[in-house]
Amino acid sequence: MIDIKLIRENPDFVKERLKTRDESYLKLIDRLLEIDEERRKIIKEIESLRAERNEKSKLFPILKKEGKDTTEIQQRVKQIGEIIKNLEDKLQEIENEFNNILYYIPNLPAPDVPVGKDENDNVEIRRWGEPRKFNFEPLSHYEIGERFGILDFERGAKLSGSRFTVMFKEAARLERALINFMLDVHTKQHGYTEVWTPALVKPGILFGTGQLPKFKDDLYKIEDEDLYLIPTAEVTLTNLHADEILSEEDLPKYYTAYTPCFRKEAGSHGKDVKGILRQHQFDKVELVKIVKPEDSYNELEKLVNEAEKILQLLEIPYRVVLLCTGDMGFSAAKTYDIEVWIPSQNRYREISSCSNTEDFQARRAKIRYKDKDGKNHYVHTLNGSGLAVGRTLIAIMENYQKPDGTFEIPKVLKDYL
Repeated sequence: MIDIKLIRENPDFVKERLKTRDESYLKLIDRLLEIDEERRKIIKEIESLRAERNEKSKLFPILKKEGKDTTEIQQRVKQIGEIIKNLEDKLQEIENEFNNILYYIPNLPAPDVPVGKDENDNVEIRRWGEPRKFNFEPLSHYEIGERFGILDFERGAKLSGSRFTVMFKEAARLERALINFMLDVHTKQHGYTEVWTPALVKPGILFGTGQLPKFKDDLYKIEDEDLYLIPTAEVTLTNLHADEILSEEDLPKYYTAYTPCFRKEAGSHGKDVKGILRQHQFDKVELVKIVKPEDSYNELEKLVNEAEKILQLLEIPYRVVLLCTGDMGFSAAKTYDIEVWIPSQNRYREISSCSNTEDFQARRAKIRYKDKDGKNHYVHTLNGSGLAVGRTLIAIMENYQKPDGTFEIPKVLKDYL
């Protein structure tokens, strides 16, 4: 959530940054400022009337004690109460519209984020590893999986519908091995604290990280209960400290968790229909950092390197791209995507997205810290996949495949199998 003071005091700056995302946000800012001005006038009027009512209420017993007529004061106090009630009702309507606009406005892109419309305007930062040159036609992961009976799409559909898969034998074991491997690297080498969190959360938790209210259609809600399945552990890990004031000495905090993730993929109809690249349920190891503002961009670079380390250890080629303003997520101020090489598609595909949300999520979730002088500040929150497990499985199956359709296991995973 953007600081309303920043919008009030520097609307042109806010509009200039939001324009790089989408020009439609400019009208929202104009309307927000109109409502904010009306809202503040009503609040001021209510405060003035309450002050008057308090004065007259204090005067009432004095006049009564002196035997003077209090009819006029009583009538005025009653009248003030009615006026305040009407103003409060009006204020509630205005507050609702104000919040509905403010909650739907995305984060401001950082100054060094390239301006662009979509993924075609993203900027490649670096590559690691050389894509393998096959002396045979490489199979896709789903062809390998079906050939050897380790990925079963028909049974997945029978159990749950489209975009669900059942894994057997080597695929199931490799999925589990990858989860343990990733958690071990991040806890033992990168200093993260491993956390296990619920997969069901309250609406306010999803509001804190920006999924609600704007992306409600992408979420799975539990019928007759006020709970949602999480789309990523970013939601739970970031909100561990919702409504808390941390001490400066507590920062930074690094958290990692494996969770199943659930997404309707409402906007991806017809995309990546085959295989396990885009599923309604998938496994992910998530990385979250809660840090002081002055450290957040150094921490973002470290976060990307920590996610990259997994692919380096697995010896799978990848590239890092800096997302343009039009391709960034709602809460992000700056995002790097790590894209892994997929031989069957002859292209790189996203396997991790690492973002600095600055204080955008912290304002929504009310996460602050107290500095040495006793002053409270909002923290900066960062998140990234470390990595998406199913997509890592795809990359191993395809990059390590042999002419007979089987595939080797990366050396670093031998002890996990």
